Amino acid sequence: MTGALAPTKPLTALDLCDRCGAQAYVRVLLPNSGELLFCAHHGREHAAALAKVAVDIQDESQKLIAKPETN
Repeated sequence: MTGALAPTKPLTALDLCDRCGAQAYVRVLLPNSGELLFCAHHGREHAAALAKVAVDIQDESQKLIAKPETN
């Protein structure tokens, strides 16, 4: 084991916030191999505290402002 983090898969509509049940856009990986999922709102609200304990934070909240593709 190299200590490198395993790549995380993209969050989907099936991933729900652990605080409110909305769609998750933030995945927080914890040192004990656990994870927490947050909507963009709760991810921002708890960002400072999460940064202190997280091994990695996967933030996909930019999906909320992405413009749809036109064909």
